[in-house]
This record gives sequence, structure tokens and C-alpha cells, in this order.
Amino acid sequence: MSSGYVVMQSPADEIEIPTDGILSKTYYEDDHVKVVVFGFSKGQELSEHTAARPAILQVVRGQAKVTLGDTEITVGEGGWFYLCPKQPHAIVAQKPMALMLVLTKP
Repeated sequence: MSSGYVVMQSPADEIEIPTDGILSKTYYEDDHVKVVVFGFSKGQELSEHTAARPAILQVVRGQAKVTLGDTEITVGEGGWFYLCPKQPHAIVAQKPMALMLVLTKP
């Protein structure tokens, strides 16, 4: 990052959506932030888990059912959510989906 910035023109184009399963790719990482893009085939799920750091997730293609504690929300293309550290959450792709995750680092 010698230029002082990083540009991602289209997060949806940075990850292949598999025909079956989930793919992930770390797009960028430094001492302050980690950016991961995911591709989910329809019906694929990340079961309930937590993250030790704050996280921002954005659906860049497709649609997901996101469970935040006891609340279920359908999030479509362009939708995003912020999670405090240790917030239980789960994600199910209701359509083939591309998701971008941004984790801050302490």
C-alpha cells in the first residue's frame, strides 16, 4: 500500500460464488483492518458464532437471512450491519450471495 490507499471497484467481482459451498478470500489486511470476501451458494450457512472484534458485513450480491441473537433479519444486496464484539450471529444464503466482511484490529 505504498500509495496510501486501496480501492476495491466491485466487491462482488472479487469472489467466485461456488455452485456448492462457501469460498472466502482475504482481500486486504494490515495492522488496523482485515477485509474478507465470501461467496455462498444458495442455502449455505455459517452457523451461530461470535467475533472477538467489531465487524461490518455487507451483502454485495444476493440475499441472506441473518440471525442476531434472537432476531432474524433478511438482508438484500447492498444491505449491511455492524456487530459489536462477541455478538452471536449466523448467516444463511437465501440466494447465491457475495458478502464482504470488515474486521477492525486493536
